[in-house]
Amino acid sequence: MESTHLLGSSKKRVKIHPHTVTAKYATHTPYSPQPGVHTHFPQPGDEGYDDAPSFEDFGSFLEETSDKKQLTESKKWPLTLFGSKDKDTSSKPPAAAAAGGGDGGEGVARGAKGSGRGVGEQLASFGEASVSASRLTWVGLVGAALAHGCLIVLTRLASERFSLGPLFLLLVRSIVQLLSVAVPLHRGENPFGPEGYRLRLLCYGIAYSLSLCCAYSSLTFVSPGNGTTMWRLATTALSVTLAFLLLEERLGLADGITLAAGLCGLGLVLLPTDDESNSDAPTDPVVFWRGAFGWSLAALAGLWMALALVGYRSLKERVGVGTALFTVSWTGCLLAPASLVLLQEGWSWPTSAQAWGLVLGLVACSVAAFLGMTHALTRLHPALVSASQSLEIPVAMLLHLAVLPLAPTAPEVVGNVMVILSVGWLVAMKLLPSRGAGRRQREEYEEILDSPIK
Repeated sequence: MESTHLLGSSKKRVKIHPHTVTAKYATHTPYSPQPGVHTHFPQPGDEGYDDAPSFEDFGSFLEETSDKKQLTESKKWPLTLFGSKDKDTSSKPPAAAAAGGGDGGEGVARGAKGSGRGVGEQLASFGEASVSASRLTWVGLVGAALAHGCLIVLTRLASERFSLGPLFLLLVRSIVQLLSVAVPLHRGENPFGPEGYRLRLLCYGIAYSLSLCCAYSSLTFVSPGNGTTMWRLATTALSVTLAFLLLEERLGLADGITLAAGLCGLGLVLLPTDDESNSDAPTDPVVFWRGAFGWSLAALAGLWMALALVGYRSLKERVGVGTALFTVSWTGCLLAPASLVLLQEGWSWPTSAQAWGLVLGLVACSVAAFLGMTHALTRLHPALVSASQSLEIPVAMLLHLAVLPLAPTAPEVVGNVMVILSVGWLVAMKLLPSRGAGRRQREEYEEILDSPIK
């Protein structure tokens, strides 16, 4: 639709579009470039320059009238319980809007000054939200490490006092955890994962279950403390490499130094005792290869667990924690019996209420540890998650000392102290605010606000 009218000696042609309005001025005939005739645009200082619309106004006009915004706004979920600032400002009464727009440039200037005054408040709110989320993540990680420590002690007690094999405990744990299928079903999700990601989710579940099967099988050939320590050391070391190769995620210098200190502590815990190193008796080849096979299983468990952590890290935006737990459970139900048959480990059911209570406590600890660790993978590097779980080694040592008072060796004490200090330093670096970083962030934000180009 076009309309024309006379404006002095000029003719104005207006084209009206449902979303935009364009106008073109011409002298009786449509405009055509002529040699020697140049179009003049108002420059700063010229009359009428301030009345010309700015690029910001033009951009906001296009944004408000674009089809994309209308489509996205029509698809937004209505905020019925909690209001938003944009919604409140858009529903402002016309009278208030007119009163606010009466001052023109002064109102804009006051808004700019107000935004400048609110820099500290905005940065504080952003910082509080980030710190609260980080605190929740690290609290879950520390709780998962405590649950892992309890899990080590309960598995050892079940094996020594009730003759319950580690693989049998893994099978019972996987069967009980099948109840987690209720979580994705309650949310209306497919328990086997979203379409297009099911194969990757299956590989994650197989890797995680293979790691557990190898780790629990190693407890038959080496001591539970050595097997668990080797498993955690291999998982942490390999997570750094696999995350860099598969996800291109790097660790900072401070994080790398802290992880190296924790790995050195785990290495001290693995040092042999004086009785083992100074024994002059000839070593039985069967005992030697049995121990070597156990150490190899523990290292292989670390490799599978590192692959599982990196795999879920790549699926964090598509697969929920409940779906991941169900995947690990049903794959464990398939792989645990196969491992039982392969290693010919006997079946032994709990025969007392105390034994069943220990098994249920083991299942509860395993679920709590899995939830805390998997939730942290959505925010943290896999190596940081695994390094924080190294805290399970000193926790298991303290709990074992409470049950069976046996004096630890000097390398074990020093190694456990190094692990505790490394994890504590890691948590402190992530949670304690840095004054220099906050001041730098404020200066950069104020520089953006004061810049003429926004």
